Amino acid sequence: MDLDMLNMFVIAGGTLAIPILAFVASFLLWPSALIRIYYWYWRRALGMQVRYATYDDYQFCYSYRGRPGYRPSILMLHGFSAHKDMWLSIVKFLPKNLHLVCVDMPGHEGTTRSDLDDYSISGQAKRIHQFVECIKLNRKPFHLVGTSMGGNVAGVYAAQYPEDICSLTLICPAGLPSTTDSKFIKQLRELQESKRIDRIPLIPSTPEEMADMLKLCSYVRFKVPQQILQGLVDVRIPHNEFYRKLFLEIADEKSRHSLHENMSKIKAPTQVIWGKQDQVLDVSGASVLAGAIPDCHVYILENCGHSVVVERPRKTANLILEFLALLHSIDNNKKQA
Repeated sequence: MDLDMLNMFVIAGGTLAIPILAFVASFLLWPSALIRIYYWYWRRALGMQVRYATYDDYQFCYSYRGRPGYRPSILMLHGFSAHKDMWLSIVKFLPKNLHLVCVDMPGHEGTTRSDLDDYSISGQAKRIHQFVECIKLNRKPFHLVGTSMGGNVAGVYAAQYPEDICSLTLICPAGLPSTTDSKFIKQLRELQESKRIDRIPLIPSTPEEMADMLKLCSYVRFKVPQQILQGLVDVRIPHNEFYRKLFLEIADEKSRHSLHENMSKIKAPTQVIWGKQDQVLDVSGASVLAGAIPDCHVYILENCGHSVVVERPRKTANLILEFLALLHSIDNNKKQA
């Protein structure tokens, strides 16, 4: 092998080694950066674009794909301490010609956070309505999807702004009383009795607490490397003080049962999806909604916990599409009658 050939291999090897070493270093030293890169890459791969909308001096951050068409647009509201990118696992299984909008909820990720803001469930519903008006999403009635805290907000939104909504999907929504205490509710009561309410199971501050939260929220046991757990915690820690304030706000008497108080006002056709093994919010809430909302379709997913969006994304996407197709078929039959 001559010297030029040897030099070429050395250069090629060095070129490959640099990104590999950078990746390994990032994984070991800055796992939170890798998590952000991961979401950025996934958004790009799925064609989701990030935009900002301003209402007075309030900024909303959202991602979207597609344009409004003959089918209803879909607005997705995430849960407590999550962000718009949590829906990417569902977006993957939805048609690219559907108009999708995923917004960061008030105070989360890229949306304005203010100590003066009203983070009650009704206050958040009002903010989401401002966002909807800001991007003119309600030119035509749209389909609203919400999970957990976002499901509570979505239900209240549908009750307070019925003209905006053509249909509704609630995934393990909060805001309902339950005859059976979930594991999460039992943990909260134990913490209250021991006066350790500052340690909320949904607000981890160590990799071990993050692992416990994942076990609480998921029926499927994901094997998550320690470095990724550390990265997930590092991303959240700067926001934990806000999450505590928000949790106390939505767990307060004003918001705790907001969906229950508003469910009789929901007139839009409603789909409820719930994980049978939900340890955060008991699955009995599904029957509460079915008994109060006239046109309510309930789907209980076996071997699934609270994190339905992560555990069963394909099934959830298919259920939403089937529900929308059913409503479209019914609407066409009415027009022909």
